Amino acid sequence: MLAPPQHHSSVFALLPAPLVQRGVQCVGRLDQDSTGLLLFSDDGQFIHRMTSPKKNVAKVYRAVCADPVSDAMLEALRSGVQLNDEPAPNCRAGMRALDETSLRLTLSEGKYHQVKRMVGATGNRVAALHREAIGHFALPESLPPAEWRWLENDDLKQLEQPWPSAMS
Repeated sequence: MLAPPQHHSSVFALLPAPLVQRGVQCVGRLDQDSTGLLLFSDDGQFIHRMTSPKKNVAKVYRAVCADPVSDAMLEALRSGVQLNDEPAPNCRAGMRALDETSLRLTLSEGKYHQVKRMVGATGNRVAALHREAIGHFALPESLPPAEWRWLENDDLKQLEQPWPSAMS
């Protein structure tokens, strides 16, 4: 007899039952081994505005790399790297090195494992990944991991502010 598959619990397990029953959906996603900001909504238009690559909403990540960050790695990420499922090297990120092994990357797309794959294309590996912000809305430092809070009107205004077309 086969054992049932083992699964990790969903982020929806952290939400009160009435919100889950209301049908809220994730605005984007995080891999099970990533941390950081994740938004939920039951407004389909809002979800589309936040996730569509055509809307150019930036997602800001802090990546800790397994190996030191080199100048060549930074240049490759800025100019564009080739991902296995892409026809041309067009995945670029705005970024800056934070220290010897950490980067802050800004992406406007949301491809599968994109940050990990981009760093991997430079010959390095992501050891830890944390989403710090979506658009101009940053994860509040006062919010503990695995906790949630309602967005205030000011938070929504930050999310709706347009992002500059040039990555920074």
